[in-house]
Amino acid sequence: MISQLGILAFRSSVRCWRHRAVLTASLEARRWYSAPVRSGVKGMEEILARVVAPLPTYETRDKAPPPPESNSLEFMHFYRSLDKEDRLSLLTKLSQDFGVDHKSVSELAGKLLDAQLRDLATILQVEDRLRYCLTPRYKQLLSHISRVEGGVKFLVDLRTDVLEIISSKASENPHVRDLNGTLKSLLSEWFSVGLLRLERITWQSPCETLQKISQYEAVHPIRNWTDLKRRVGPYRRCYAFTHAAMPGEPLVVLHVALTENISDNIQGIVREFATLESEEDVNKINAAIFYSISSTQAGLQGVELGNYLIKRVVRELQSEFPHMAQFSSLSPIPGFSSWVQGLLSQYRKEGRGLDLLSEQEWKEVEQATDSDPGTSAVDVLRKLIGTSEWMRSERLTRVLEPVLMRLCAWYLYGEKRRGYALNPVANFHLQNGAVMWRLNWHADTSPRGVANSCGIMVNYRYFLNETSKNSALYLQNKVITASEQVLGLVSQFQKNSKL
Repeated sequence: MISQLGILAFRSSVRCWRHRAVLTASLEARRWYSAPVRSGVKGMEEILARVVAPLPTYETRDKAPPPPESNSLEFMHFYRSLDKEDRLSLLTKLSQDFGVDHKSVSELAGKLLDAQLRDLATILQVEDRLRYCLTPRYKQLLSHISRVEGGVKFLVDLRTDVLEIISSKASENPHVRDLNGTLKSLLSEWFSVGLLRLERITWQSPCETLQKISQYEAVHPIRNWTDLKRRVGPYRRCYAFTHAAMPGEPLVVLHVALTENISDNIQGIVREFATLESEEDVNKINAAIFYSISSTQAGLQGVELGNYLIKRVVRELQSEFPHMAQFSSLSPIPGFSSWVQGLLSQYRKEGRGLDLLSEQEWKEVEQATDSDPGTSAVDVLRKLIGTSEWMRSERLTRVLEPVLMRLCAWYLYGEKRRGYALNPVANFHLQNGAVMWRLNWHADTSPRGVANSCGIMVNYRYFLNETSKNSALYLQNKVITASEQVLGLVSQFQKNSKL
């Protein structure tokens, strides 16, 4: 393994030397048009006035010559030179002063109303003029930036900054939100599924790619090279979507375990190394378990990639294993522990803390924890869930299993946001048409798994003949398709919690 790592390191250093040489030459070639960076509003105004071209008239929209490439490169260079505060100022100014011409829009809207009594051709022409007039001036700049080398990646990172501004409420300016909408629309076009390439990652993939796969793994962190080799080795598959405009950059990564049955714990997938050097036995591969999916580019938030990646991978696996019929996730439940803490606090505040558990269960909790007389049982339970100590007690684990399992079922099935599942992972798989199939106790006993979800994980199962129907039911009617196990646990929660 040491020699192999040495080879990988050598290859990486050679590539880095080549990239550095190319980058140096590129910078020298471009330095002549890179305007000196000027701080302050005046410098921003000058840059924007120079690089954001006026919107051509409706009549000349297809005849106007494109602005010089140097405009896009100058803006990119200037933006990268700014600190966080100045970027906010620039994006605010760009979106507000170089957006839609609202006066012209109002005039055309009035003409459209006046044209309603005229012939259809006239109406359609006025509508087309209005549609064109609704184009922000800065959209042209964004489109031209996408055509220069590194431009698409720049815009993805630019949207990352815009999303951070919005989420942190650094700016309440509605024009910034409009800029975000324009960027999202453009990126959705550029990253449509037809333009994406499915790539299988193996141990023979370039070392830079393997390093990025390790770096981007957000669900179950990769510990070392041996761990990484395991995850792209026998009985495992790793796939990524890539895009020609961002070479060598995985956009969304899916890890799959090939198993005999649908897995009920993550330890056997990411922690056992018995099959590291083994040959795959096709007869032992009956199920595909999607145990991790990670988006690598924050700027592509809201651009649908993960759904298409799962569908493409299913087709790929069906081609490789025609007999395979079981497809399921083994998913974490982020936020469950925090939700339980909040629920206990809410019930206690409302004076009905004892409603969550039966009288017998509360007695068992008190006995298992040797609580002092008069101590609030709700506080005891909150403290237990706030630590991982209870996992070391067989007695406490036995007492809390039915309690936490039914609470978890309700959290996934019953807690909603605008009518859809509150939990983001549940919402993702349900939108894809999966069934909320099975909750698994002691499925992730890592410190992270216990802290986030009390060690519980869930299988969202994909019955391929039913995914379209399930997806439509969820998206249109907000109906969650769930198994008898999940519905049974939900019923227990409603009964014990007097809902």
